[in-house]
Amino acid sequence: MSGSHAGGGRRVVVVGAGIAGLAAAHRLLESGARVTVLEASDRVGGKLLPGEIAGARVDLGAESLLARRPEALGLARDVGLADRLQPPATAAAALWTRGALRPMPKGHVMGVPGTAAALAGVLSDEGIARIERDADLPRTEIGDDVAIGAYVAARLGREVVDRLVEPLLGGVYAGDAYRISMRAAVPQLFEAARTHTSLTEGVRAIQARAAAARQTGPVFMGIAGGVGTLPVAVAESVRARGAEILTGAPVTELRREPDDGWRIVAGDRMLRADGVVLAVPAPAAAGLLRAHAPGAAAELAAVEYASMALITLAYRRAETDLPEGSGFLVPPVDGHTIKASTFASRKWGWIAEENPDLVVLRTSVGRQGETEILRRDDADLVEVSRHDLKAATGLTAAPVATRVTRWQDGLPQYPVGHHARVTRVREHLAGLPGLAVCGAAYDGVGIPACIASAYAAADQINGDLHGVQELTAHPVQSLHGGAGE
Repeated sequence: MSGSHAGGGRRVVVVGAGIAGLAAAHRLLESGARVTVLEASDRVGGKLLPGEIAGARVDLGAESLLARRPEALGLARDVGLADRLQPPATAAAALWTRGALRPMPKGHVMGVPGTAAALAGVLSDEGIARIERDADLPRTEIGDDVAIGAYVAARLGREVVDRLVEPLLGGVYAGDAYRISMRAAVPQLFEAARTHTSLTEGVRAIQARAAAARQTGPVFMGIAGGVGTLPVAVAESVRARGAEILTGAPVTELRREPDDGWRIVAGDRMLRADGVVLAVPAPAAAGLLRAHAPGAAAELAAVEYASMALITLAYRRAETDLPEGSGFLVPPVDGHTIKASTFASRKWGWIAEENPDLVVLRTSVGRQGETEILRRDDADLVEVSRHDLKAATGLTAAPVATRVTRWQDGLPQYPVGHHARVTRVREHLAGLPGLAVCGAAYDGVGIPACIASAYAAADQINGDLHGVQELTAHPVQSLHGGAGE
């Protein structure tokens, strides 16, 4: 091998130009590898999609980065976006529940409270009393994994799950809290459940550690111009350093060569490589791995996905009078169609500054299994969004422009056993040197988690397994940042 690093001079093909594939390419270039990125669609970025409405720049996919982890902010700075990083102008969110917008209670971990204080109005008196019984309950044994909804309901009652945990988790996974793995989706809660008899005591311990670590800055960060500009900037940086990115190049075949290299077929192109990073959704990875790793392919083919849609609406500011705050979440138990709304012009100062006469809002619809709502046409989705926005906020004005963005199979689901499944996938692939996988299907759906997964995959190609071993031992906190956030 040439070069001063393990990857020096190696030829690596990255399949997929979402944020994970681009981050993997960025990391590989640092070790001197020669990199080609192949993307099936006609653009880079995956679920991060910059767009516009009524002339205003907006995100049509994920809109924020978790700031309590270093990967996404670090990558943004590396590709020249440091001066465009911005915290939300307001982080005061609400719940639309029991017929009113109510301030989101503080002092919780993914909706799980450390105390019953401040939950009046969100929970019934019986629900609040049920939380206080947690301290007297015996330890709940959770084994290797447990559904977060089932565990929290057993400790604190179903109201906490239905009115707090579900809307928050729904924003991340568009899934069902009673199926989602606590170990994979909220690992710090899983650790608390293993080390504390009382769940509320465990939550308070998590909060105390965060306070001791002085995690007092913004939880989330945005980018002026939209988070969708991040993959565009990473792609520009990657190209500037000599990598090739080919769009409209779906990979149809992945073959092991006798010399331990790889042959990759994409349309009428055939490439040879020393290493391959698969940064594509689980079904696509399964198809490419079937010949050489049927066990891994079978595991990946079983990963479920949820679909959702984002409805972006622009209004004349003079006709719009919204409540304070950045928007609201909607517990499914309340029976409304939309599951969340973001007051984008209120939340992101750059949108308001660039468009002083407009107000941009967005709503989201669709959870796993909710296929009927997503079969409706765009006009219907706009209409149900306007109906629910009027009921929640009193907004009656007609929008001057609307956009519906559908994310078919956009969000991988992390049911109980997901962490074990990912471990088995990596065990199956261990016998194929020069091959690594990364992306939202593995170690977290948030943007920083996808980037961490990508860095670990790039390091694995270069012979450093530390990152992959860390992810396998400790699933990363995904939190927000997926398309459904």
